[in-house]
Amino acid sequence: MVRASSTCLAHAPFPSDTSPLTAPTRRIRFDRNELAGAFGDLGTDLPLLIGVIAASGVDSAGLLIVFGLLQMFSGFWYGMPMPVQPLKAFAALVIAQKIPGRIIFGGGLAIGLSMLLLSVTGLIDALAKLIPKPVVRGIQFGLALQLSTLALKEYVPADGLPGYALAAAAFTVTVLLLGNRRWPASLLVITLGIIYALAFKLDLTTAQQALGLHLPTWHVPQQADILTGAVLLALPQIPLSLGNSILATRQVIHDHYPEKQVTVRQISFTYGLMNLVAPFFGGFPVCHGSGGMVGHYAFGARTGGSVILYGGLFLVLGLFFSQGFADIVQIFPLPILGVLLLFEALTLAALLRDLTSSKPDLLVALLVGVLCSGLPYGYLVGLVVGTAVYYAMRRGWAGLGK
Repeated sequence: MVRASSTCLAHAPFPSDTSPLTAPTRRIRFDRNELAGAFGDLGTDLPLLIGVIAASGVDSAGLLIVFGLLQMFSGFWYGMPMPVQPLKAFAALVIAQKIPGRIIFGGGLAIGLSMLLLSVTGLIDALAKLIPKPVVRGIQFGLALQLSTLALKEYVPADGLPGYALAAAAFTVTVLLLGNRRWPASLLVITLGIIYALAFKLDLTTAQQALGLHLPTWHVPQQADILTGAVLLALPQIPLSLGNSILATRQVIHDHYPEKQVTVRQISFTYGLMNLVAPFFGGFPVCHGSGGMVGHYAFGARTGGSVILYGGLFLVLGLFFSQGFADIVQIFPLPILGVLLLFEALTLAALLRDLTSSKPDLLVALLVGVLCSGLPYGYLVGLVVGTAVYYAMRRGWAGLGK
């Protein structure tokens, strides 16, 4: 699974491996474990993309093709399962307010410029030094709480009693096989979902109507749309991006790939670069993310091959099935996505274990997690309050020591 070192073993989510733990020797690999890990972030990405297409009316071909190509770019660039995810706060605002595509693309360009500026100037390094590890762990915990709530309240109950039975079967399979390199859990869970869909939800007419070649269209964001998108969409997204997409992702890389010297500046650079390109081809703004990386890793991914395969799936959907995408994906059962999402959340929450030796650090992380998951603009509040509490507690302990 990973190199048999104390660092990585301490963060293995469930000790169910049936083979020796070994680290990847190649940056890109294509095998059944990379394929299994490719689906580790599906429960997060798919509903957001569907919601954005339905709410905004953007061309699904451009959105899916660009999303797939950016996944492949990330896999080749980093050589590990570095995810590309739709911007969550950005997507939530688009879905809630039905914001049109021109403002989406303008906001994407605005956040791309912002992240590139933070990277080029080195300001992102200063932020990384200021924000302590317990706050980063708390952000990850807050995301875990949100993902588990979404999985248990919306996805698992979606199909009623048959859905609960399907989720229970998928959960059992995952518990028994998570970490098994010979029989990857997510491949069996996805297969279970496909069998269920074929038996109860298949609509050949919908699939046939969706089939056809479609390519992205060219967009040039106007100044007014960039400014509007910056205020409405980019500003609410930036705190979550700083905490989860950059700082927490760098921490996960350190947890699982301590030999790779990936910096926050590199992560913010590719974040910005992707969003400087995506809007011109109708792509939805994207980021990296600690939850996505943990999800890919938990289900078997170890190299960039997993996100390349994942990107290939969206590329095919965008090129050949994009006009009926929202209808086609409804065939796949949400309870299966809920189980995948739940294990991603559990794996994120398990990262708190490296703070258990320090009660103050653990308390800060728990506080940040609750703030992030429970308040409007919670990631901004958690980031600021958690950092302030951490340094106040340090000064307090230092005073007691004197």
